[in-house]
Amino acid sequence: MSESSGAKRMSIIVTKGTLDWAYPPFILSTTAAAMGLDVTLFFTFYGLPLLLKDLDLKMSPLGNPAMKMPMAGMHMGMPNVMSMIPGVDAGATVMMKNMMKKKGVASIPELRELAIESGVRMIACQMTMDLFEYKLEDMIEGIELGGAATYIEVATQSEINLFI
Repeated sequence: MSESSGAKRMSIIVTKGTLDWAYPPFILSTTAAAMGLDVTLFFTFYGLPLLLKDLDLKMSPLGNPAMKMPMAGMHMGMPNVMSMIPGVDAGATVMMKNMMKKKGVASIPELRELAIESGVRMIACQMTMDLFEYKLEDMIEGIELGGAATYIEVATQSEINLFI
């Protein structure tokens, strides 16, 4: 949308790239775009891999005491010590993906495509691209490169700014 469109604006800084943290920015941005907001996502540090052509999203229960999964008719949490056991992260990832599929939750690739179709502006942090040695050809089509100044310009014009 153009600056003269009069649409409200929302920006989101995306800093996390695990399976569970990938959902909020894409769900919020596509919902806001559907409501007529001009939305920009700024992907930096560990959020940047969400723009890779080949996604390999995983879960990690480590440091996430709120991760309680429905099992055996109750919600069970996983102690942090369990994350040290080989295969626990892979098991948590499979369990989450299966639960999402069973409940009909859209996948991250589907939500990402919906964001593109909805006109959500997606900016990859140039400094992070350089730092982690990503190339533009590693990323999905339709993204922009920008830095902190690019995000600040967007944020100062936005009514809603989120950090995820």
